[in-house]
Amino acid sequence: MADGLHLWLRQEASAVEERAPVVPGDAAALVGSGIAVTVEEAPQRASPVQDYAAAGCRIVPAGSWPDAPADAVVLGLKEPPAQTWPLRHTHVFFGHAYKGQAGGREVLRRFVAGGGTLLDLEAMVDGTGRRLVAFGYWAGYAGAALAVLQHRGELDRPLRSTTRPELDARLRGRSGSARALVIGALGRSGRGALDAFAVAGMPTTAWDVEETRELDRDALLGHDILVNTIVADRPGPPFLTTADLDRADRTLRTVSDVTNDVTSDANRLPVNDKITTWAEPVRRLRAEPPVLDVLAIDNLPSLLPRESSAAFSADLTPYLRALPDDPVWVRCRARFEEAVAALDGTDD
Repeated sequence: MADGLHLWLRQEASAVEERAPVVPGDAAALVGSGIAVTVEEAPQRASPVQDYAAAGCRIVPAGSWPDAPADAVVLGLKEPPAQTWPLRHTHVFFGHAYKGQAGGREVLRRFVAGGGTLLDLEAMVDGTGRRLVAFGYWAGYAGAALAVLQHRGELDRPLRSTTRPELDARLRGRSGSARALVIGALGRSGRGALDAFAVAGMPTTAWDVEETRELDRDALLGHDILVNTIVADRPGPPFLTTADLDRADRTLRTVSDVTNDVTSDANRLPVNDKITTWAEPVRRLRAEPPVLDVLAIDNLPSLLPRESSAAFSADLTPYLRALPDDPVWVRCRARFEEAVAALDGTDD
């Protein structure tokens, strides 16, 4: 740990983002180890600000992070408010700026303008490139659960956050003859999806790299529900094509795109090119029989904010103690610097 480390937990910009990267119990551990922790008020956060105060954190108004001391590390999940002002601090959040996503260059240019640094949570990897901290399990769980409810005609609109016991109670019951397919079944998100389908009592096929290398389209289209959890870093053959959607013999009716990489060139589900929202969680891709619906929520773990935040915080907290010199953060900084260097010459 660096002497005088100061973490500043900011409010999330989205009104439906109830998660936090650090929960009060882990904040107390950080404070106990000599780290200063400042927490912004955030009415939508699943953990009340009073719990952070009881953990020894200093409480400040929402949105005050731009005026934080220059040496504070600003901690969040999603991008700060989409304004144009430069970013001068070291920030930790999911930047979504390294795979050609829409808006990624603009985020990086804000750091260049302000002299700040992005330590992207998505770039927290070990020496082999394996992700160390992620919400994947709960994204997969929520994505599969919502697909089951949609397929049964029981999905709420708008969506509201819940707890796992409450969600599981809704999943249990009739499964009928419906069958599910999870692509990316060996990853965190895939495992979460498989567990949700198990609670729902739905027979499920698990595919990963081997099964998708030579894709059996007839088998894919023969399932009722598809959950995509593959995170690709380069373009590849699509799992679903427009021609697939037009097939009259298609059994597939519900797609849950957990990966939701809709603005990336590496999107393996290009038939889905738009996110859906909590207000309108489902988009109909084919209105004529056989119909096809897609769910493409970009903050799925927020459906279960307490469970997902607790798991994420437990993984992240040891690395926060080691800021900024742990090899994980060194790799994050190097990835940021590479991305910034690649901006040269890209301006029109």
